[in-house]
Amino acid sequence: MKSIGKLLNKKLKQLQRPANLDDKTVFYVFKKVIQEEFGNIGAEKFRPEYFGNKVLAIKSDSSAWASELWLNKGKIIRKLNKELGEGSVEKIKVN
Repeated sequence: MKSIGKLLNKKLKQLQRPANLDDKTVFYVFKKVIQEEFGNIGAEKFRPEYFGNKVLAIKSDSSAWASELWLNKGKIIRKLNKELGEGSVEKIKVN
Protein backbone atom coordinates (compact mmCIF):
# COMPACT_ATOMS: atom_id res chain seq x y z
CA MET A 1 0.00 0.00 0.00
CA LYS A 2 1.37 3.41 -0.99
CA SER A 3 1.63 6.21 1.49
CA ILE A 4 -0.33 9.43 1.00
CA GLY A 5 2.93 11.40 0.88
CA LYS A 6 4.21 9.40 -2.09
CA LEU A 7 0.92 9.76 -3.92
CA LEU A 8 0.84 13.51 -3.29
CA ASN A 9 4.43 13.91 -4.49
CA LYS A 10 3.62 11.98 -7.66
CA LYS A 11 0.56 14.16 -8.37
CA LEU A 12 2.52 17.33 -7.61
CA LYS A 13 5.22 16.34 -10.11
CA GLN A 14 2.56 15.65 -12.74
CA LEU A 15 1.05 19.09 -12.18
CA GLN A 16 4.45 20.78 -12.44
CA ARG A 17 5.31 18.94 -15.65
CA PRO A 18 4.73 21.15 -18.67
CA ALA A 19 2.08 20.20 -21.16
CA ASN A 20 3.29 18.98 -24.52
CA LEU A 21 5.15 21.95 -25.90
CA ASP A 22 5.09 22.71 -29.57
CA ASP A 23 8.21 23.88 -31.32
CA LYS A 24 6.77 27.33 -32.13
CA THR A 25 6.33 28.12 -28.43
CA VAL A 26 9.84 26.95 -27.59
CA PHE A 27 11.31 28.89 -30.54
CA TYR A 28 9.50 32.07 -29.46
CA VAL A 29 10.76 31.81 -25.89
CA PHE A 30 14.27 30.98 -27.15
CA LYS A 31 14.33 34.14 -29.31
CA LYS A 32 13.15 36.18 -26.31
CA VAL A 33 15.83 34.73 -24.01
CA ILE A 34 18.57 35.20 -26.63
CA GLN A 35 17.54 38.81 -27.17
CA GLU A 36 17.72 39.44 -23.41
CA GLU A 37 21.11 37.75 -23.23
CA PHE A 38 22.83 38.97 -26.43
CA GLY A 39 20.69 41.86 -27.68
CA ASN A 40 19.24 42.34 -31.17
CA ILE A 41 22.47 41.44 -32.94
CA GLY A 42 22.75 38.16 -31.07
CA ALA A 43 19.11 37.35 -31.74
CA GLU A 44 19.77 37.64 -35.48
CA LYS A 45 22.70 35.19 -35.31
CA PHE A 46 20.73 32.16 -34.07
CA ARG A 47 17.89 30.23 -35.70
CA PRO A 48 16.09 27.46 -33.83
CA GLU A 49 15.65 24.47 -36.12
CA TYR A 50 14.18 21.61 -34.12
CA PHE A 51 12.71 20.83 -30.72
CA GLY A 52 11.96 17.30 -29.58
CA ASN A 53 12.72 14.98 -26.68
CA LYS A 54 13.70 18.00 -24.57
CA VAL A 55 16.51 18.85 -27.03
CA LEU A 56 16.63 22.21 -28.81
CA ALA A 57 18.73 22.33 -32.00
CA ILE A 58 20.05 25.76 -32.98
CA LYS A 59 21.72 26.92 -36.19
CA SER A 60 24.35 29.64 -35.80
CA ASP A 61 25.65 32.08 -38.40
CA SER A 62 29.27 31.65 -37.32
CA SER A 63 31.48 29.49 -35.17
CA ALA A 64 32.17 32.46 -32.87
CA TRP A 65 28.47 32.86 -32.08
CA ALA A 66 28.10 29.09 -31.75
CA SER A 67 30.89 29.13 -29.15
CA GLU A 68 29.23 31.99 -27.30
CA LEU A 69 25.97 30.07 -27.13
CA TRP A 70 27.75 26.88 -26.07
CA LEU A 71 29.53 28.73 -23.24
CA ASN A 72 26.24 30.18 -21.97
CA LYS A 73 23.96 27.22 -22.62
CA GLY A 74 23.51 26.40 -18.92
CA LYS A 75 22.17 29.86 -18.18
CA ILE A 76 20.01 29.83 -21.31
CA ILE A 77 18.52 26.43 -20.44
CA ARG A 78 17.69 27.71 -16.94
CA LYS A 79 15.94 30.77 -18.39
CA LEU A 80 14.06 28.67 -20.94
CA ASN A 81 12.86 26.30 -18.23
CA LYS A 82 11.82 29.24 -16.04
CA GLU A 83 9.54 30.44 -18.86
CA LEU A 84 8.38 27.06 -20.23
CA GLY A 85 8.26 24.95 -17.09
CA GLU A 86 10.93 23.05 -15.25
CA GLY A 87 12.50 20.25 -17.27
CA SER A 88 11.13 21.42 -20.63
CA VAL A 89 14.58 21.78 -22.19
CA GLU A 90 17.45 19.61 -21.05
CA LYS A 91 19.96 20.09 -23.85
CA ILE A 92 20.89 22.61 -26.54
CA LYS A 93 22.69 21.40 -29.66
CA VAL A 94 24.46 24.07 -31.68
CA ASN A 95 25.15 23.54 -35.39
